[in-house]
Amino acid sequence: MTKKVENNILNILGKEVLPGTSTTINFNIAKLYTSTKVEIPIIIERSINPGPTVLITAGIHGDEINGVEVVRQIIAKNINKPAKGSIICIPVLNVFGFLSMNRSFPDGRDLNRVFPGHKNGSLASRFAYQFINEILPAADFCLDFHTGGASRFNAPHIRVDAKNKELVELAKVFNAPFTLLSKNLEGSYRATCTKIGKDILLFEGGKSQNSSKEIAIEGVKGTMRILSHFDMLAEEFKVPKTDSRSILISKSFWMRAKYSGLLHIKIPIGKHVEKGEILATITDPYGKMRHVVKASNEGYVINVNEAPIVYKGDAIFRITKELVDE
Repeated sequence: MTKKVENNILNILGKEVLPGTSTTINFNIAKLYTSTKVEIPIIIERSINPGPTVLITAGIHGDEINGVEVVRQIIAKNINKPAKGSIICIPVLNVFGFLSMNRSFPDGRDLNRVFPGHKNGSLASRFAYQFINEILPAADFCLDFHTGGASRFNAPHIRVDAKNKELVELAKVFNAPFTLLSKNLEGSYRATCTKIGKDILLFEGGKSQNSSKEIAIEGVKGTMRILSHFDMLAEEFKVPKTDSRSILISKSFWMRAKYSGLLHIKIPIGKHVEKGEILATITDPYGKMRHVVKASNEGYVINVNEAPIVYKGDAIFRITKELVDE
């Protein structure tokens, strides 16, 4: 059972991790049909100096590679070696989904809808229960990295509940291009952290089964700003600067395709568009039909469906509707 840091000794899964040490603990969660163990590496870096414990995770959905890449870079660049406190990195939570490039667990369940789980539940529910009870208690602050599902490409942004003013301020510290004020979804990791009093920021950027260098950069830089805020960023690193502040979004909506056909995107993700501006065209395969998709209102395009073919009614653009004035 994981315990909080006591006497500056971190206990995880029955193993003591001393100050000033580096270790990897394999979290044994299940076995394959072949009796092969499925283990999740938990990478822990501890400073000799006492301080908070930050838990950094990705891959709750196994096909969301961009989040995995963010955490990988944090480890590869030694950003996870703190000046004080401890940093726990878990690049791939859903190893089953990662191996098969699938969003879900083998039982068909979305891991991010079954938290806090149950010790006698389905495979996904059992894993969620183990994680919440055996890993999460060690953390003081959590960062969780995601991407858009299917072919939907998310502009890099932080999602945070508007009611939690402290987290809204921390989202500003992370300073992703956008901050989306959104309610916690029942059964999600974020909602469970909130219920048990753990502060968490959720980063979204890119799309599933895709790796974007630009998105990864935003995730890594934001993490460095957070670590600097907690005085945990090592001296050899400079705090990434930015020319602009994160744009706070209170409302957004999806524009949907009015016709089925081939989708041709005309604007980049994150663009500020005017009402009536051309966003895309939808054509048939035969050169007979061409429909122009125009912005229904002014706003930022924070999600784009990059699927080459769409059906009538499919969500194609997510556009901001209301921004928060500061």
